Amino acid sequence: MIEGGKKVWYFADGYLPEPKKSDKMESHEALMIFNTSEEDVESIVDVYFSDRDPIKNIRIKVPAERIISLRLDKPEDLNGAVIPMLTQYALRVTSSRPVVCQFGRLDTTQEAMAYYVGVGYAE
Repeated sequence: MIEGGKKVWYFADGYLPEPKKSDKMESHEALMIFNTSEEDVESIVDVYFSDRDPIKNIRIKVPAERIISLRLDKPEDLNGAVIPMLTQYALRVTSSRPVVCQFGRLDTTQEAMAYYVGVGYAE
């Protein structure tokens, strides 16, 4: 079995864009978690802010050999947790087994739509 990834990931640059819709897409940020293992993984997401207490212990199940995408503007993807719009935040993801994580932002608030991938730090 080949298992890739790390058990702890950090993403320091979160900032949910205004929830404006374009013709085809809606501004949002997403966290993708890829489980390369043959076993299910439990991941825990913690959200940190500059001006308020963190939101901790958001439990996420990632099925074996699957990828999930969590829309960070959708509380239903975060077990009810709400990340405020237009607020700086950072993420820590810890997992029971190594996973691969990626963070992305789609911004449609400008005429020229932009997609941004945040580089994470893993250990």
